[in-house]
Amino acid sequence: MTDNALDPASQAMFDIKDKHGIASLGLHSNKQWYEDPKHLLFSMARYKFVAKMLSGTQHVAELGCGDGFNSRIVKQEVETLSLYDINAEFVSNAVSNMKEPWSCEVAVHDITQGPLARRYDACYSLDVLEHIDQSLEKRAIQNFCDSITDTGVLILGMPSLESQKYSPPAEISGHINCKSGNDFRALMQQYFHNVFLFSMNDEVVHTGFVKMAHYLFCLCVNKR
Repeated sequence: MTDNALDPASQAMFDIKDKHGIASLGLHSNKQWYEDPKHLLFSMARYKFVAKMLSGTQHVAELGCGDGFNSRIVKQEVETLSLYDINAEFVSNAVSNMKEPWSCEVAVHDITQGPLARRYDACYSLDVLEHIDQSLEKRAIQNFCDSITDTGVLILGMPSLESQKYSPPAEISGHINCKSGNDFRALMQQYFHNVFLFSMNDEVVHTGFVKMAHYLFCLCVNKR
């Protein structure tokens, strides 16, 4: 080995760069990386939770994909993944950053206006419900339900109501519908027979005291 030779693991990095280029952050992930790098880790951990809960599921949809940067974590565990967002700029950004073998179908959709055109085995939506006005909340949740099969799974994630006093004003300006854990679960129990509530602090998912949770997940199965 010469002084400039690389070991196989290091050489593989350059091989990937030459073949696929250097990956770009999306609009939202770029903002997180610039303003608060650790928060990008927390966001990725939320997607890892979804990925493990849905591992092996055939057809999955994400509502509110944003720039799609973290969605690859879920695609790694499921058969097919389709991405949807209300914002056409986010959809365009997600499409521009797609690379094989991680490409997904990406389209514009407003879940408050109607269900998806097809039903999926599972849907998930992170950091969306807190942005939906309470006057549209029930319609949106019903549309989520109508976007999955009768045996489908729905996972919703949102910041807890208790976390808001610790969050930067700019971050919470659009958070108009955060909930406490038990209220979140009670809401989803109107639509599903089985609702499992999980808490999250930073990148750690747990089943601890919900009023000390920064983030909440409801995993919902068995539609009413």
